[in-house]
Amino acid sequence: MKYPLLLLCLFCLGCMPEKKTSLPSPPPRRQEIVFRAVNVVPMRTDTVLEAQDVVVRIGVITSIGPTGQVKWSDAALVIDASGKFLMPGLAEMHAHVPPHDDLESMQEVLWLFALNGVTTIRGMLGHPRHLELRDKIRSGEIFGPRLYTAGPPLAGDDIRTPDEAVTAVRAQKQAGYDFLKILMPPLSKECFAAVVNTAHAVDMPFAGHVPSTVGVWGAIEAGYASIDHLDGFVESLVPGIENMEPDAVGLFGLFVADKADTSRIPALIDSLRARQIWVVPTQCLAERWFAPGDAPTRFPSAPEMVYMSDDDLEDWSNMRRRITSNQGYDTNVALRFQQVRKQLVAACNKNGVGLLLGSDAPQVYNVPGFSVHHELQYLVDAGLTPYEALRTGTLNVGRFLHRPDLGVVEAGAVSDLLLLDGNPLTDIGNTRSIAGVLVGDRWLSKTFIGEALEGMRKR
Repeated sequence: MKYPLLLLCLFCLGCMPEKKTSLPSPPPRRQEIVFRAVNVVPMRTDTVLEAQDVVVRIGVITSIGPTGQVKWSDAALVIDASGKFLMPGLAEMHAHVPPHDDLESMQEVLWLFALNGVTTIRGMLGHPRHLELRDKIRSGEIFGPRLYTAGPPLAGDDIRTPDEAVTAVRAQKQAGYDFLKILMPPLSKECFAAVVNTAHAVDMPFAGHVPSTVGVWGAIEAGYASIDHLDGFVESLVPGIENMEPDAVGLFGLFVADKADTSRIPALIDSLRARQIWVVPTQCLAERWFAPGDAPTRFPSAPEMVYMSDDDLEDWSNMRRRITSNQGYDTNVALRFQQVRKQLVAACNKNGVGLLLGSDAPQVYNVPGFSVHHELQYLVDAGLTPYEALRTGTLNVGRFLHRPDLGVVEAGAVSDLLLLDGNPLTDIGNTRSIAGVLVGDRWLSKTFIGEALEGMRKR
């Protein structure tokens, strides 16, 4: 299994709808929307503002105040939100939009995100048509979450010389991509250095995987915007890892987790914090792809799998089987792998390393939108409070993107909002109790969401 990370990426190239489903027509744009008597989860702090009226005009929150003390026009759409909770829309910071020319299948993925309260996505496997897609979303021609997109991935099988690396980075900067994606198979040390130096020279952030040729320490020193999947983290805890073959290490260190020396974690965390490297754990992958137990029967029968094709589910089953049937896979080591990853996530959170919400959807048993809510639960399982978990997909995202108006509920913020039936600060599972989603100036009611999802079923 040479360079096993490549399996992850090759799958994403094929993970696209086969059967055409009925895409919804977007709801009408609204000049003014009011959430009446709602409990606000502002996200600046771990608190709830009870019984508030929230007024939105043309995609921006204009005023928030106690019920009865805020004014709006007679033409406003007024939503009775008494007893409900209003929080910022969530972000999926490791998403995959199908990397091909078919805009319709791209829109299907976007809809699944939006209907689940995901109002921002960071596409991690870029394609030239994603630039067009991003522009059409911004103009309103295509409905979907706001999109930040990487360019086509930079990997060792495409970039073989430093000159090719320089050319690729400059071309992606010129094309207008938001950032660079580092992928497997690994860049050589010389090509990686050329990518990093050129990216800094043209002010182009880079993120993603950690090439085994440089390891996590080299990645930190290079100044990644984010390291995703905890890639290289478990490996960095294993003495003598530099002498092991990739086949023996496994995906993200899956086969060697029993050798991890967790006393090394503080040094890793200190280095990440000192260089202000953000981390996207994508714990969903570890929990749903690599975990031992009843995953082969439990996950394929989950309700959200009706939105994936039979071929997708078969591919996912085969991918899991290839991992768990590998001679290097051991149930006890896999359990240790889960434990060490949770320790790493908790240590990042406790010691000031910024975490971002991401589930790598669509991916093995991770359906777009739905998997974000699983990821939130996995973060809580790792030791985060519900507020800390929610922050990874809201407030932290605004900070990462240098957008103080994103990921919060306050006057002047963008009106990407998620209305819930229950308080997510007391139970993270309440993010699934969606009463409606506001994407800018389009209101997706609970009825609309149900009907839209029904039309998108594949079985």
